[in-house]
Amino acid sequence: MATASAVSTSAPMTAEEKKVIFASSLGTVFEWYDFYLYGSLAAIIGKQFFTGLDPTAQFIASLMAFAAGFIVRPFGALVFGRLGDMIGRKYTFLVTILIMGLSTFIVGVLPTYDTIGPAAAVILVGLRLLQGLALGGEYGGAATYVAEHAPHGKRGAYTSWIQTTATLGLFLSLIVILSTRTILGEATFAAWGWRVPFVVSILLLGISVWIRLSMNESPAFQKMKSEGKTSKAPLSESFGQWKNLKIVLLALFGLVAGQGVVWYTGQFYALFFMTSVLKVDAASANIMVAVALLIGTPFFVIFGTLSDKIGRKPIIMAGLLLAILTYFPLFKALTHAANPDLARAQATAQITLSTDLNQCSFQGSPVARDVDFTTPCDIAKRALAQAAANYETVSGAAGAGQVKVGDRVIDVPTATLTAGGHKFDEDSAKKIAAFKKDLGDAMKAAGYPTKADPAKVNTALTVAILTLLVLYVTMVYGPIAAMLVELFPTRIRYTSMSLPYHIGNGWFGGLLPSISFAMVAQNGNIYHGLWYPIGIAAVTLVIGLLFVRETKDVDIYARD
Repeated sequence: MATASAVSTSAPMTAEEKKVIFASSLGTVFEWYDFYLYGSLAAIIGKQFFTGLDPTAQFIASLMAFAAGFIVRPFGALVFGRLGDMIGRKYTFLVTILIMGLSTFIVGVLPTYDTIGPAAAVILVGLRLLQGLALGGEYGGAATYVAEHAPHGKRGAYTSWIQTTATLGLFLSLIVILSTRTILGEATFAAWGWRVPFVVSILLLGISVWIRLSMNESPAFQKMKSEGKTSKAPLSESFGQWKNLKIVLLALFGLVAGQGVVWYTGQFYALFFMTSVLKVDAASANIMVAVALLIGTPFFVIFGTLSDKIGRKPIIMAGLLLAILTYFPLFKALTHAANPDLARAQATAQITLSTDLNQCSFQGSPVARDVDFTTPCDIAKRALAQAAANYETVSGAAGAGQVKVGDRVIDVPTATLTAGGHKFDEDSAKKIAAFKKDLGDAMKAAGYPTKADPAKVNTALTVAILTLLVLYVTMVYGPIAAMLVELFPTRIRYTSMSLPYHIGNGWFGGLLPSISFAMVAQNGNIYHGLWYPIGIAAVTLVIGLLFVRETKDVDIYARD
């Protein structure tokens, strides 16, 4: 039964409360901007900080460094979630924004590999870890803070504004990057201009801190604190008691894991796929993704508001189902729209690698170099992966390898390393260079483009496909904050909802680009990486449908 306090807080929000919620959302936008700058510039950062690796390994390593920030997010959720439940939402916000903003600024002035060697990569990863810790404490607090201000029956609508902040932060980062690219030019941007978006974030940090200082504490937390009901051990209560731990596990596997992979497929993997696989120039790809985000962002609020009427669960489950059923056809359509020459070549001149399968190594290693691959299978797969080729691998003669491109067959050499094992011997280097040249010539003759032809990109269709992917994101993400808040009592809400959210988004979602690209490099099919988000979404769909309850009518003020 609703308490008197619950009834009073169900009244329409005052202007001051709306102002506070707006301030919370705006500060969170800036924090996401800081976090996603790195992801938007992963290819350039790979060249700046992982110079010692070959191009494929550079990109995978940069994605792994990007993923490092996601790996530690659950630990940030534990640290800052505990603080938020014990001392309050407002002051926890201040700490997280300071850590995030200062880490981002330092990336902008950090010396590269050419200046200080491998230490550059180590420091970069360390800064990414700090960003991940800060973000781990950010989202749960923002979602809890807004939901505890929202009138009963409007939590989906109000918290959906927090859900827009990640997309708006990404959008803002893309706009700043595009503006800097345009003003400085590609050559200057690649040399040092990429630092500008990181450095100017110090201005956003100042604005964010000022905004956070102007906030009032959550009324639900204030009430609980005044009654002496705050948790003394939120970690033990959340994860040491089965009644609460059970809900944490259901939230993770029945809601957030699937939501996380759909989010990162629609907003990050699609961008990486266009630039690294389809070879669309970075500026054009960023513009098209930014347009799709602009079109799709209002639907976070639309689906959040709709969830107040029909429930959170139906909308989230429908988004998962649509993603599962349509990812393969949508990404194939994206290839036809963004690089029709590549789609045509794949259909008319299939590439086949015939080799000794017992000599094939894992191609997705983030620290592998060309010299780590000496067998015909590995040399061929490495060259094909660097060319973003779609190919089939079949069993061939022992110790040998051949690549067939259309009607042309190219023998793959075996390599030998020098005594130190750090490079190919002179004869092997010449053979590998000749093989790569022959492979490139054969692919070019068969119609495989080295990059997407801007004149042939169907911009309208590409944006439409990207927008549809974003709409799936809005379906699974728009109602999720309200649902997570409603699952847990006030005294441990910050801690309890933060951990499953950041495992689902930080691990299942944040690792998606690197896992998916490693799967593609290993398998040889440019679409093979989609099996990862589809598989995770399918598991979440089944668990969510069977075991997760609807929460839209829960009175969160009666759950202290």
